[in-house]
Amino acid sequence: MHCTSIVHCRILLLHFLFQRRVSQMNILLTAVLNELTTRSINFLIKNSFKPTAPDMEDRLRRILLRAQVIIDEAIGRQITNRGVLEQLDKLRDSMHHGYYILDTFIYQSQSEKETKGQVLSNTLSLSNVVNSLQGLCSSSRNTQISEQLQKSLDDLSSMIIDMEEIIVFLMSYPRLYRQPYSMHLLVGNCMFGRHMEMELVISFLLHTQPHAPKELEVLPIVGPGKVGKSTLVAHVCEDARVRNHFSEILFLHGHDLTGVDLAALKEGYVMEHQNPGSNSNKEGRRLLIVVDLVGTLTEDVWNRLYSASIQHAPSGSKIIITSRSDEIIKFGTTRTLSLKYLSHEAYWYFFKMLTFGSMDPEMHPRLARMAMEIARMMNGCFISANVVGCLLRDNIDFHFWYKVLAFLSGMIKKHISKFGVHPFDLLNGKKPTHLGRMFIPSEDFVLHYDYQRSSQDDVPKIRIQDVIYGSVKAEGTFEALGWRSRIPPYHSYVAVCEIRGLKTAGAKRKRPMKNGVTLY
Repeated sequence: MHCTSIVHCRILLLHFLFQRRVSQMNILLTAVLNELTTRSINFLIKNSFKPTAPDMEDRLRRILLRAQVIIDEAIGRQITNRGVLEQLDKLRDSMHHGYYILDTFIYQSQSEKETKGQVLSNTLSLSNVVNSLQGLCSSSRNTQISEQLQKSLDDLSSMIIDMEEIIVFLMSYPRLYRQPYSMHLLVGNCMFGRHMEMELVISFLLHTQPHAPKELEVLPIVGPGKVGKSTLVAHVCEDARVRNHFSEILFLHGHDLTGVDLAALKEGYVMEHQNPGSNSNKEGRRLLIVVDLVGTLTEDVWNRLYSASIQHAPSGSKIIITSRSDEIIKFGTTRTLSLKYLSHEAYWYFFKMLTFGSMDPEMHPRLARMAMEIARMMNGCFISANVVGCLLRDNIDFHFWYKVLAFLSGMIKKHISKFGVHPFDLLNGKKPTHLGRMFIPSEDFVLHYDYQRSSQDDVPKIRIQDVIYGSVKAEGTFEALGWRSRIPPYHSYVAVCEIRGLKTAGAKRKRPMKNGVTLY
């Protein structure tokens, strides 16, 4: 009897478990069916109400405007939180990418409406720009651009939603300055695209340790030539917060470091900044030393410089060292700041603002398309953007812009074919570069190298753009003004140039003949 009860209990238990398993399976099956139904409905809605390219263009414009407002508001405030700065930097990159995609779509649509070959030849069309985007090909160009529009729209929308709290926090940060009304004035008179880097350097300089050791903190800044290392440091040193924090700012260049003795240097060199009124107590008179390396720095020279700095610099003093070489990273006491060239999307945003100024590029679609192609050719060169951008802005003429575009295209192709490298890459490396002349093709314009002069030094009256894109008479070797910066450290870039006559096949001397026979 007892065994029968046990069997009966087991049967009931198995029945209960079976019913429970069936119930769980029903729940799982229902959930799967609901998920499939939801996905099917979403798929049908997505395909039935797929947004058109003009709709996405309008939505992207609105979301870009929101991103622009956030970025402009952030630039004018003193932000110290590194995470907030990194978020804003990502939003700025996405904004530049969005504008690039939007402009590409607009100019390509405009180009397709025009008669083929009526405005731009096939070799100078925007197809090169469009095809440079990832995943684009001529057979499915419009579809791919629409996908890029949608992706840029989704990315920016997600970023702004994620930054809702940060946008509220922005209002709590103090303002730094009043911004100009026109964006092109801000771009032309401020350091473009380095807001996060500038605030990180300032945060490093203003950070103080309550019981700081005698060792000095060192921040290495590395990056390729003409990427803006010296300009970044100059902007930091111009900041009122830094000038109030340090009593003196001393700049040392690579050639100043041989046999360095900080005490002697402080007596023999004029300080970049002296503020005897601030930090009047001896212990608070901090010194900022900026080492701008021209070449390499050996450990022996660095050890002597660092030892001299510790010996003579007051507590709380700091060192910034800049170089093209990653070898200086080992001298740092904090994370190295690495500067890179602007992305092609950010470079286009920068060049467009410089070139059109207060004009609306969309009111001049043919000029805007040519400007986009010109920007693509300049390989991210800052100085070239300022030189060519100002040249185009001073000559708002379709035919002139077309000549500049055709000249640059031919010159770059010829240079790469002959020397195997882009001419602006040689310029950044301070190597001789053959640029030619737009209106005098019989002459070769060679730029040997350029160097910087301070704002107080005299500069040549002749300008490089007048030689390359004008008809200025020049011969032999001479100096020409490349560009005069309007932002700290206000350097003038002077180039050593040469005009050479090109040899032609017609110039070959004929051999003397007599009675139809060559004499030799």
